[in-house]
Parts: sequence; C-alpha cells; structure tokens
Amino acid sequence: MVIDKRIKSFVTLRIFLKQFSSEESKQDNNPLNTLFYSDFEELIKTVHIYNPWFVENNVRNAIAAIANNLTEEQLVDWISNYINSLSADKNAKQVAVIMAGNIPLVGFHDMLCVLLSGNKFVGKLSSDDKYLLPYISKILIAIEPEYANYIEFTEGQLKNMGAVIATGSNNTSRYFEYYFGKYPHIIRKNRNSAAVLTGSETAAELNLLGNDVFQYFGLGCRNVSKLFVPKGYVFDNFYQSIFDFNNIVNNNKYANNYDYNRTVYLMANHPSLLDNNFLLLKEDSSYSSPIGVLFFEYYEDLESLNKRLETDKEQIQCVVSNSNSIENSIPFGQAQCPTLSDYADGVDTMKFLVSL
Repeated sequence: MVIDKRIKSFVTLRIFLKQFSSEESKQDNNPLNTLFYSDFEELIKTVHIYNPWFVENNVRNAIAAIANNLTEEQLVDWISNYINSLSADKNAKQVAVIMAGNIPLVGFHDMLCVLLSGNKFVGKLSSDDKYLLPYISKILIAIEPEYANYIEFTEGQLKNMGAVIATGSNNTSRYFEYYFGKYPHIIRKNRNSAAVLTGSETAAELNLLGNDVFQYFGLGCRNVSKLFVPKGYVFDNFYQSIFDFNNIVNNNKYANNYDYNRTVYLMANHPSLLDNNFLLLKEDSSYSSPIGVLFFEYYEDLESLNKRLETDKEQIQCVVSNSNSIENSIPFGQAQCPTLSDYADGVDTMKFLVSL
C-alpha cells in the first residue's frame, strides 16, 4: 500500500472520529455512520463498565486529541521526515506492540506509526483497555480493506516478530528486556511530568495547569504529578485557580484514592501537607505522586533547576511552564495534547520502524 493511500485512510478516520468529541455533533452525510456510529457511541458511553477510570468525558477527550493530529497537512509534514526510508510492502516486518492501559487509546500512536511505516501491527492489549482500539481498527479496515492484512490483535504468545514496542512499568521493563531483548525493540518505563511555577502565573494559566494535573484523573505519564516552586511560594492562588476541578472527587475511584492517601499522610503527621478537599499537596523530592496527590519541591533559581531537570530527564516525560528559561518546556494546558512527533520517552518510534 503506497504512503499516500495510508495517509488518506487516516484522514478519513479523522473525519469520522471528530464526531465523537465533546464539541462536535453527528455528520449527516458520513458514509461510515450507518455501519459504525451507533455502536461506537454506545462503546464510548459504556466502556467505563470494564474500566471505571474510562469515564465518557475522558474517552471523548482522547478521541478528540487523536483526531486533531490526523489532518492531512500534519501527517504529510510528519511523514516527510522519513519518506526516503519508508518500507515497501515486500519489506514489511511484523511489529509486536505491547500496550499500556492507563488512559484511553494510549496505544493508538504506536499503531499509527507501525501502519504508516509500512509494517504489520500485532497488538497485545492491556486488560484495562481492550475494546476501544480494536473497534477503531475495525473502522480503519472498512475505510481501507488492505489493512486487514496489516492489523492483528492477540492474547496469545507473540511469535514471528520482526520488532517489539513494549510499554510498562520499571518492573515489567526488566521482564520485557529478558524476553524481547533479542529483537529490535523499544521498551518504555515509568515516566512522569512536572510543572515549573515562577509565581508570575495568571489565574487563567494556573487553571490550564489544572487540566495537566487532572485530565484522565492524573493517570497518564504526561499528567503533571510534580510542581517545582520558588522558595516562599504561597499556594493560595494555585488552589483558587483550580477550584473548577473540584467535582473530580465525585468519581468514586478517585475519591477512594484521595481519602486513602490523605489518611496515610495524616497518620504519618507530614508537616508540609496541604489539602483543599480534592487535591493534596505534599513536599516530596519524587516525581511519581499517588492519585489525588501532587508532589512539590522548592527551587533556589531557574539555572540550577534546569540542571536538575536535565539530570532527571530519564524520569520525566514533559515539563510545562510559562517561563522561557525552562528548557524544552511546553505551555500550560498542553501536557495531554502531544503532537505526532512528541514520542513517548523521547524515542523516535518512526525512525526505529523505518530502519527495520
């Protein structure tokens, strides 16, 4: 399948998926709607039965983020960096993709990369996200039937692999290295994201930071789980600016985690603990905070903080800030809006795939 045909199939998929974001409505003339609209809408509304974290709004957000990246202009611009190395069909490799299930459709980008690189996708789904990606694959095959030879999902043992992409924890990464180290591979570990505050942030910027913290209940590696704040920083403006997110505690799973962590910290008598009844702030040097908790740490100056972030880069997925002094930072509110070239763990997935 030529690259133009592959790109057009994902552009067509985008048009269909855009109907399911919170801001869009059903298109009267979309030919895919007769076959798929009702069932996909029902899946979006009911997938929380299988994974209570996958509430409808978060699923729609994930779909919207995917659709926003699948314009023809963005796809062509992205692929142009690899166009001279794209595989011909006769060179297609079978790429096993072992996926996480922390947020809805987190494995879509890997599937996109495998298919656009001309390789064959063999997906091993997380038990936490077993339904959304196979359904989207079904739609993609209806758009371009040739994909039936390029997309497979399996629950069994992975065999005849040309390469492996595996996403998991620091613990599972050792398992992946042991079993898949002999194949060309990308193995991803735990990462977290951080925000750097200077004290100059507006209420609107801090509210956008709330999206980075609370979207997907903070379960994504791109969710902010750690704040760096200047010495003497007062959190009143931060708490006031994120008050709009207070209804998150109405989700039972989030509330149970928040209550549990608050109890544990209070029993331990942590002196730096702050609480607004839906988010705990705890002074801690770690990056990976529990659900319902945001770690914070004071810094002396931005120059030394940049050195710290560089030292810790293997633990960090992204950094948000309004300061131009923070290297490679992105604006508030954009943590969960990665572009096509914002690769997980900073490893260029497409470069890896086209070089097989």
